[in-house]
Amino acid sequence: MTDKATFMWLFAWLTIASAMVSCNAGDGRKIESPWGVVNDSAGVGDSFDLDRIQANGEIIVLTLGGPDSYYDYRGRHLGLQYILCQRFADHIGVGLRVEVCRDTTDILRRLAADDGDVAACFVSDNDVAVLSPGTRRLQSCGVGIDSVGVHWVVSADKPNLVEALNGWYRPEMIAEVRKEESFMLSSASVKRRVHSPMLNRKEGIISRYDALFMTYSQPIRWDWRLMAAQCYQESTFDPSAQSWAGACGLMQIMPATATRLGLSHDKLFDPESNIAAAARFLGQLDRKFSDISDRGERLNFVLASYNGGYHHIRDAMALARRDGRDQHRWADVSRYVLLLSTPRYYQDPIVKYGYMRGSETVDYVQRIRQRWQSYSGVRGGTAGVSVMTPRKAKQQKKKYQI
Repeated sequence: MTDKATFMWLFAWLTIASAMVSCNAGDGRKIESPWGVVNDSAGVGDSFDLDRIQANGEIIVLTLGGPDSYYDYRGRHLGLQYILCQRFADHIGVGLRVEVCRDTTDILRRLAADDGDVAACFVSDNDVAVLSPGTRRLQSCGVGIDSVGVHWVVSADKPNLVEALNGWYRPEMIAEVRKEESFMLSSASVKRRVHSPMLNRKEGIISRYDALFMTYSQPIRWDWRLMAAQCYQESTFDPSAQSWAGACGLMQIMPATATRLGLSHDKLFDPESNIAAAARFLGQLDRKFSDISDRGERLNFVLASYNGGYHHIRDAMALARRDGRDQHRWADVSRYVLLLSTPRYYQDPIVKYGYMRGSETVDYVQRIRQRWQSYSGVRGGTAGVSVMTPRKAKQQKKKYQI
């Protein structure tokens, strides 16, 4: 049989099979096809119970944005409900997809429509029947606090999922996760060796990496001492520092960020590669804030974005603009960075990226600027432009065996 004849034969069979499927899809009956008898198991009204969730390889969780449920922290997802969901997904061997909803009513409406598998938020057992629209019955199960009668919710049409959740959950999990998250958000979660803020104050040497800061700050027109101050805040000059979230090296670069910057993961802990990539990232952020004409102000926004995320800072700027404040002035915007940790603000329709740990970001900017000021007497550079020559930089790298 020629290639053309083979193609025409396959096309004919596919056309017939397609027609048969369109005639029978949704009725749950067996369908004849060129490859034998198949079962149409995706009929209308079928529920994705545990076996189908596992076969699909993904569980869809509906939740709210916020510190106790789900939020983004330096490129990683956190929140009590999210961490518990991730543990359950790992337990049943599937991936996790999170859908953030407007409110509890929206969650239960979507759950009743089978747009998700689990409502991962605490809903009153008495409210489940009242707040769930549609004909699909909903059931409280799994994670919850029995003393106040609140639990996760799933469709009663998924008995195996209900059983799996009830069998997996232990009441002590909530306290365990809260403790784990508190540790992850503390400085103790960063594995690093703490070095002095000044290697040799008498000789005006901040760190053994001064030559690298001088070299790579030049293209982005940063004061090398500001970059040194940021490095101390990130890693205390420890090139092997690593956080629980996976941030690596002197400038605590996340692997995903490294990929975007063209830094191979095997170079994340190399001092020069790490600093060079961080400088590229700072330059990118600087350009993103080109609407801020005052360079001194722009530095605050760049540092804040490096720590808390560019989109969160833009959310704070949008809030400041709406309230008649100067969105290009850090003193005005930092107030809203702090307020993004309260529901009234992170749930505001103008906010696109939800909750953030604003106090950490504001403190980050303040500490770096204070240390930068303390480094201001160190010779070797002027604000914005380094005067380190390539020869001197090479000599210093050799001296400290970088």
